[in-house]
Amino acid sequence: MPMVEHARREVNQACEGYALVVMDWCQLHLNSHHALADRVSLSRQKDLGYEMLSALLISDRDGSPIAPLGMELRSIDGIYATRSRSILPAVSQLDGLEPLMNEVDGWDLGRKPVFIIDAEADSVGHYRRWMQQEKLFLVRADASRIVLHDEREHSLGQVADALTLHANGQVDYKGKKAPLFVGQTTVTLHRPARQHRVGKDRKKRHRNVPGPAITLRLIVSQVRDSSGKVLARWLLLSNLPPSVSPQQIAQWYYWRWNIESFHKLLKQAGYGIEQWQQESAWAIAKRLLVTAMCCVIVWQLARDKTPQAEPFRQVLVQLSGRQIKRGKNRPTFTAPALLAGLGILLPMLNLLEQYDPKQLQAIARAALPNLVDPKPSG
Repeated sequence: MPMVEHARREVNQACEGYALVVMDWCQLHLNSHHALADRVSLSRQKDLGYEMLSALLISDRDGSPIAPLGMELRSIDGIYATRSRSILPAVSQLDGLEPLMNEVDGWDLGRKPVFIIDAEADSVGHYRRWMQQEKLFLVRADASRIVLHDEREHSLGQVADALTLHANGQVDYKGKKAPLFVGQTTVTLHRPARQHRVGKDRKKRHRNVPGPAITLRLIVSQVRDSSGKVLARWLLLSNLPPSVSPQQIAQWYYWRWNIESFHKLLKQAGYGIEQWQQESAWAIAKRLLVTAMCCVIVWQLARDKTPQAEPFRQVLVQLSGRQIKRGKNRPTFTAPALLAGLGILLPMLNLLEQYDPKQLQAIARAALPNLVDPKPSG
């Protein structure tokens, strides 16, 4: 797969000790597409579309996105996945993570993957299974989860409240710089896993699944304003080794937002996937891979420090028609602008293989004599 080959080439330069793999789901709402008979119900019964799962490789140095290592699309017929040539049977969200994790493990990236997932993956049963498989993970946990700490039962929130946090630089929070505070301890998850499944009769069933106690690192990360007010707090559970500092782990989770930016790039700021006119999940999945590869090109161009990169970025920004805020220390481009410009440049280059610029000017002047400047004399 071209995206994985690109990741293998880039990971040695972009990643230092680990390959950070952010995993997340994204709902594609396609309620206006009446021709799509293979849509599934999303958040509500009449909310129809597809569910997309992505595994995005990012740098452990600065969080910059590198390439999707896997993408999946759930339809009523099953799962269309980059890891399989045939349609796969649909499973629960969390059970669907493991096959994609195994696929990433098998790519031999040259760096040990660390799977970073939001609170949907806070599952004792899956933690136990991932640890048995020697997978490294970083997951945001629920504050109400009951754990053992200092040989007594507490909620994670209570453990976090008792921790002393230390300042650890600044992060961007809603467009402004804000201090980040971090602390850590260890907790033991000792209770049975609570398994939730939907049977063939579509009824939900729950059962307790006992298992061995596991000890994980708890990293508490807070974003505060200048007065000390807590703006955001994340309780993070991880089995990363002690050689990775809690400050680094907190920063890695903060970079998780890159996958949300990737999904936004596909849905809103870049290619508008929810407005595509393809008439099946299979057709959308194929086009999605082409679009994802365009994102890979844009990210590579955004990281490029060579002298010729900036002029090319400005060409794409100009083609995109997007307005970029100018000012000291402001970026001269955005990923959506580069992606939109690339979407114009590629067909334009194809057109120039059929016509030279003088032919195009002549055609345009003949059809739009009042809008195109007349040919200069002499």
